[in-house]
This record gives sequence, structure tokens and C-alpha cells, in this order.
Amino acid sequence: MSTQFFSKLSQNYIELLGDDDYYDITIEVGEDPNVKIIHAHMNILCHRSPYLRRALVSNKKNKDNVLAHIKLPKISPEVFQIILKYIYGGILSLNEQDDSKIIKILLAADELLLQELVDYLQVYLIENKSECMEQNFELIHRTSFQSNSLIQLQQFCTDLMVNSPEKIFKSLDFTSLPEKSLVQLIKRDDLQMKEIEVWEHVLKWGLAKNPTLFPDPSTWSDDDFKAMENTLQHCLCLIRFFSLSSKEFLQQVHPYKKLLKRQLYEDLLNSHLNPDSEPTESISFPRNIKVDGIIDSKIINNLNIISTISRRIDKMVINNKFDHLIANSVKISSVLLCKIGEIGANNKNNYHMI
Repeated sequence: MSTQFFSKLSQNYIELLGDDDYYDITIEVGEDPNVKIIHAHMNILCHRSPYLRRALVSNKKNKDNVLAHIKLPKISPEVFQIILKYIYGGILSLNEQDDSKIIKILLAADELLLQELVDYLQVYLIENKSECMEQNFELIHRTSFQSNSLIQLQQFCTDLMVNSPEKIFKSLDFTSLPEKSLVQLIKRDDLQMKEIEVWEHVLKWGLAKNPTLFPDPSTWSDDDFKAMENTLQHCLCLIRFFSLSSKEFLQQVHPYKKLLKRQLYEDLLNSHLNPDSEPTESISFPRNIKVDGIIDSKIINNLNIISTISRRIDKMVINNKFDHLIANSVKISSVLLCKIGEIGANNKNNYHMI
């Protein structure tokens, strides 16, 4: 059995950090006018930070006995001192740090490839600073997608956008989203947005990436369509086009038909002209939209049921005799979905009753 004395060991290494007699490297951190030269120890830094190990390989003490020297301009002296306490003694105190300083510590840890610290800080922010992060969502979102290591923060941001898209988009320029963020968002089955709104936002994002294009697609050349298709190549396959109504398809999709694969467009067209037609390729289920915070479309696992309901409602609202039902179509859908849910809850084998 071995006994571990980590507390004393940590204390001794912290003392070594403050000792100016045995250092063998100098580190210049910060930018003018806030620059500081810090003394450190190469062996410790190399074994604790993969980034610093690489940086120091070609900066060892030369024959003239000149100390190795590196620069870290992106990290402030204050933040680097906090990082050094973690590197030397495994100590990190966040109680006295404001939220912006914690974000800076996270970014510094990520730059220095201190994955243990990166993982800890992400969890700390999510569990203790979620309200603050929501208030400063644009900063947090931009920060999280600066690095592939900030997966948990990226997930937090995506979850927030999925559950409260209308609130987030008011404080965030949607067109500024990185493609990776946009793809993560629209691939989610539980994104709480109408599919037509998803499509409109994707088009808006694509237009922002092609500023020379006019908003009206009737003015686009074949080259313009090709440029937009290339921009949206990772997004188009994630749009649930079969969830759109006939009116939405005619007004919002038909003008952009050159963006879609020919077979997909023909399947979509057939589905609206002939309700009994079957698509040639598999299609995605509608999103799990919650109605009044209660009804969740996950209770439905049969796309044919949804298609049947949608077509019946469409036929009802198209008929002039039932114009008054247009305003109540959502309520009708909700009632039908409730019935399906009740049947599914009682007996999964009873779906054929609808």
C-alpha cells in the first residue's frame, strides 16, 4: 500500500514557481502595454503542456548559455499566472474570478492544450454560469466554435438554440453562424422551429455568404445557383422538405428548385400533386415539435400517419366551405396527434386505427 502526499508536493512546486534562482526559461506574455516576463522551468512546462513542449523544442539554451525564450501574446499576464499555478501545483481557484476572466482562462488552457483544464472549465461554466452564458450568448457561441476541443460548450449553445431559437436569434446575427454550428443546429430532430422557418434561415445564411447575389432567385443565373448550392451543400440534405405544406412548397421551395437534386424535387412535386405517391428515396421524419409545451411528436413513429393527417388538413383548408378552419388548423393537428398518442400509449399495435 502506498501513501500519497499530493498536498505537500503541490505546495513545493508552487514555491518553485516563485523561486528566481533555478529557472531556465523566460516567457513573454501579453501585448503592449500589458507585457510581463515570467521565469519558469522547461522540464515542468514540457511535461504538462504539449503546446509548450513543441514551442520549446527549438528554443533550448544555446552554447552561449542564453536562456530559452518564448512569447505568448494572446495570453495576458494575469491569466497566465493562474494557468501556471495549475501547471505547477494542480491548483485552480475560480471563486474570485469574474465570468469574462474564466472565459479567458479557458481559451488560454485550450491554446496550451491543457485538455484536463479545458474539460473542467467547460463543465464549471455550464453548471455554474448558465444564466450568465445565456445573457452573453453571442460571445459564448463565438468562443466555443473557435476550437474543436470545446465540444461541451458547443453542445450547450446548440441545445439553447434548439429549445429557444426565437429568443436566441434576436440577440444573435444568424448569418454569422459558422457552418459547423448551423449544421449541428438544423440536424437536430428536436429543433423547435417550423420547417419553413428553418428553410428561410438557411437561405438567409447562404445569401450572406454570397453577397453578390440578389435575394430574388428569378434573377439568378445557373452559375449563381451553383454557387449557392455549393455554399449550402451540407445543409440542403438536412431540411425536412416533406414537412412543408403545399403552399410553402410552391412559394418558398419551387423558386429554388435548381438547388435541389432532381429526384428529390420530383418526389416533392409528386407528393403535393398526388397524395398517394411514394418517394423513391427515404425521407427524414418531421421534427419533434412540442405543442404548448405538452405534445411531442416523438409519440409518432410512422411517417405515413403524419402525411395522411397533413393531407387531410390541406384538403379541408383548400375547400372554400372550410375557410374558417385555416385559423384552427394547428388545433386540429394537435387533437389528431393527441389521439395518436393516446392510442400509442394504450397499444402500439393500434396505429392502424387512424
